[in-house]
Order: sequence, then C-alpha cells, then structure tokens
Amino acid sequence: MLSQLTRLGKQLGITIILVGHVTKEGSLAGPRVLEHIVDTVLYFEGDQNSSFRLVRAFKNRFGAVNELGVFAMTEKGLREVSNPSALFLSHHSEQVSGSCITVTQEGTRPLLVEVQALVDEAHAPNPKRLCLGLEQNRLAMLLAVLHRHGGVACFDQDVFINAVGGVRISEPAVDLAVLLAIVSSLKNKPLDNKLIVFGEVGLAGEVRPVQRGQDRLKEAVKLGFTHAIVPKSNLPKNPISGLEIQGVERLEQALQLLRNS
Repeated sequence: MLSQLTRLGKQLGITIILVGHVTKEGSLAGPRVLEHIVDTVLYFEGDQNSSFRLVRAFKNRFGAVNELGVFAMTEKGLREVSNPSALFLSHHSEQVSGSCITVTQEGTRPLLVEVQALVDEAHAPNPKRLCLGLEQNRLAMLLAVLHRHGGVACFDQDVFINAVGGVRISEPAVDLAVLLAIVSSLKNKPLDNKLIVFGEVGLAGEVRPVQRGQDRLKEAVKLGFTHAIVPKSNLPKNPISGLEIQGVERLEQALQLLRNS
C-alpha cells in the first residue's frame, strides 16, 4: 500500500502525508521499511496539559535533522511561536531558590530553558532521584561529581529535577545549570534571575566547552540576561554588549562564584 502511494506521489508530483503512532519506547510503530521509503520523518510532541506542541525532524532528505518547530494550539488551529525561548521560562515575581536558566541547542536553534531543582530531606532509606525532561542516569553521575569535587553531599536528600515547559533535554550542556540549581535549593540561596549558565561537567570535575557557545550567549542577551557563567573555552573573543561573562574551568570555581554572589 505504501509503495503504491509513493509511486502515485511521484507520478502526480504531489506531497503525501502519512500519520502513524509511536510505541511505548518512542519509536515509530510498524515495520522499519516505512522510514526508509519516506523522505521525512516528523515527530509531533506535546503535553496534554499544555497548549504548545513541538515538531522534530528525525529524518530529512532535503534538509537538516534534529531541528525543532514550536507551535501553539489556538482556537484557530496551530500557530507558529516566534519566540520559543519565552515558553520555557517561568516568570517569578521574586527570586526563588532551586531555579537556574540555561541555553540548550535544538538543531541550529538556541532555546532558553529554566531548570528547577528541589532538594529535601529524605524520609526513606533510599533517597529519591527523579528527573523530568532530563536523563535520569546523568543526574546520579552529576550528584557523585558534586560530592567528590564540590564537597556538597546529597546522599541523605531527595533530589527532583524538572525542565520547565515539558521540553526534553538530551545534551550535556545543561550539566552545570543542573548542579547550580541543586546547590541553590540545598542551601536555599536563590540565583540571580538575570544569570545564564551552561557547560558540560566531566567526572573529574572539569567544565567542558559546548557547541555554538556564541549563539547561546547572543540568545540570552536578546531576552535581557546580564550575567553568564560558561566554560572558559566558550568565552567570546570580543565582549558582548550588556552581558558580563565569567569563564570557569572546574566545578569548584562555579560553586565559588555562587557563594560570592
């Protein structure tokens, strides 16, 4: 049937859209040959409690993959969101602990996302580790690094991490933001609401550079952020107007900046 539709589309020069569903594992249901025949595979994602929808391209013969389209479900149908970064930021009336803004990269588009952490005393022998929107296993690794190289122990604390807006983050560039949010919640010390943080954290406590650091910083400036903590290797060669940038090489240096703020 699909082969017949493909031949029909080529003969008549028309576009054919096939709508299917995904399995519990998140892969396209049915035989894999379906993905090989079509030109593009798009995943339409959304939260039933949110009016926003995300479109991701996982295969594209005519363009880039891993791009992200953000749309809002309105009374008149889907409408493109021109400034998607604003969707994933909470607007607190005052500074709150456990909140850190980071910049993630979806394809070529930088997105500002708020990472929230809640650290509370555990009331069970095995403390809880829960992530929404981030990798569960990476959280356990980051907590071990925080203890070993930052001197901050959470072995007797429940730790909950959430990426605001229902966005899913898979890149390690948010490591430093996650750790600073955890420390902020544990110490009950709010971070500056005009602070942006990104950087990958290694097992040795080093803060590694991320791709497209310049684009991430420029996106932060557009939304009014004035301070940034980034990997030292991502420091721009030329100053960015309106943004004070501090580069760090190790987790300990980032934590020291947090204590001094």
